[in-house]
Amino acid sequence: MRARARALIESGWFERAIIAVIVINALGLGLETSPAVMARFGGVIAALDSIAIAIFTVEIGLKLFAYGWRFFRNGWNVFDFVIVAVALVPASQKFSVLRALRILRALRLISVVPSMRKVIVGLFSAIPSIITVIIMLLLIFYISAVMATKLFGAAFPEWFGTLGASLYSLFQIMTLESWSMGIVRPVMAEFPYAWVFFVTFILITSFIVLNLFIGVIVNAMSEATDEEAHSEREMILTELRELKAEMRALRGGTP
Repeated sequence: MRARARALIESGWFERAIIAVIVINALGLGLETSPAVMARFGGVIAALDSIAIAIFTVEIGLKLFAYGWRFFRNGWNVFDFVIVAVALVPASQKFSVLRALRILRALRLISVVPSMRKVIVGLFSAIPSIITVIIMLLLIFYISAVMATKLFGAAFPEWFGTLGASLYSLFQIMTLESWSMGIVRPVMAEFPYAWVFFVTFILITSFIVLNLFIGVIVNAMSEATDEEAHSEREMILTELRELKAEMRALRGGTP
């Protein structure tokens, strides 16, 4: 029975059906935000939501039956279990916030779709390198904020009067949101050579440091993909060796 349940769960059509249920459920939860739609189709949407919860519960039950306690050794299975468990908690007045958290069921697409899992694995494996980049970025921000406060704080206290104001203004400049006409040009009217400071800051933060995030994440995702491909090749080779050993045993036992 467990073998049949495992075969059912791991079949392609079953995974595609679960993906379809997740997408339909997510669309239904989005439609619940529209009073006009709920006034007309509220009963249908509520029924579809209940059916989706029932399907998710059955799916988790099948996985628990098929894998036993090994189910909890897989982090993605634990993630699915928590999401479905939250959905089963009654959304009473005391737990009304859980109604808003129901949309988290859409995150199950991450655990169901293999390509999305690769992205998340790549992001998690890149965390140590990302932390290094963040520390470097914070150091650049701190140095630049101290300099901006010293240079422009007296003339422009709203933007650079304090260290906190300078950090916020520099963050706005880094994002390139109204940085020229909103901040830099008024400062240049008082300090003509201020562009040197701001252009250098933008080049270092926006065009160098932030691009390091992309490089680190892409590299981590590439490594995760290579490791997964290597694991799959090793698994195939192991199965081929076992199959070869079985064939030799059968030939040796043939009269």
